[in-house]
Amino acid sequence: MPRAETALTARGVPSTTPWLSYLCLAASMALVGSYVGLSKSLVAVFPVFLLAGLRFAIAAVAMVSWLRKPADEPPLGPQQWRLLFLESLLGNFLFSICMLYGVALSTALAAGVIMAALPAAVALLSRIVLRERLAPRVLAGIACAVGGIAVVALVKADAADAAAAGAAVEPWRQTLGHLLLIGAVFCEASYVVIGKQLTGHVGARRISAIVNLWGLLLVSPMAIWQATRFDFGVITPGTWSLLVFYALAASTATVWLWMTGLRRVSASRAGVFTVMLPLAAAAVGVGVLGERISTPQLAAYALALTGLLLATSRSSDQTATH
Repeated sequence: MPRAETALTARGVPSTTPWLSYLCLAASMALVGSYVGLSKSLVAVFPVFLLAGLRFAIAAVAMVSWLRKPADEPPLGPQQWRLLFLESLLGNFLFSICMLYGVALSTALAAGVIMAALPAAVALLSRIVLRERLAPRVLAGIACAVGGIAVVALVKADAADAAAAGAAVEPWRQTLGHLLLIGAVFCEASYVVIGKQLTGHVGARRISAIVNLWGLLLVSPMAIWQATRFDFGVITPGTWSLLVFYALAASTATVWLWMTGLRRVSASRAGVFTVMLPLAAAAVGVGVLGERISTPQLAAYALALTGLLLATSRSSDQTATH
């Protein structure tokens, strides 16, 4: 990659506005949000580990040619292999399991509200891992994001909402679903921070292929076990089509788009674009799955989005390092 494309200022912000990188980051998170919402339909049909295994297997076939090392790319060292494994373990495997079980136990709307905490989680991990400063506005944004999560966690779905969303009404199931979604938030935030450390050494397509292959290896034992007990004859062509979209969006397009955009954007700035995830998840929940937004959920979205504005505003960049 030409030196001019990766040049950053001393504060870690590109010297020119990288509009194409911004577009890649926004498109990546919009795709993630759409499949977070649509996964509600898939987990109603497939067991979670089988669904994750099919996702990684379909994507592995699509990306087999991406595994080859480009001639101008240096060989991977032990540090890069460790980061690639962690990227897959946290950002692929654990994120998928936490997200799929979390959506199955709650709703796509609840997932959207909780995922709105992503920029705050990215900011926290950027501070811990990359030693980026947290400005007072970022800390206030974190507080708002946590408040949004607290509001949605206290909302009890009534029978009509549960029927429309396909969710169980037992409070403990909703609480467990919310906790799993919070876990998915921090897995995805880890994915952002680790990805920033990888993009300077490995190409976006090769990162996508390797982390997907690690994910397939990690999930295969449980996926194979569930496959032996599953009747594939009940799956309709429409469900197979949705599964293929989910696999290609989750493991191929989103990772490639995100890693491509992340090359020229700092981790904390990239956190801005995770706003597309909860917005897309909510849009799918309302427009496709027929879920209804209650007044408390609207309040939670407002609080979470206020946190997004505070944590990701330009004046609150935390990209200075120590």
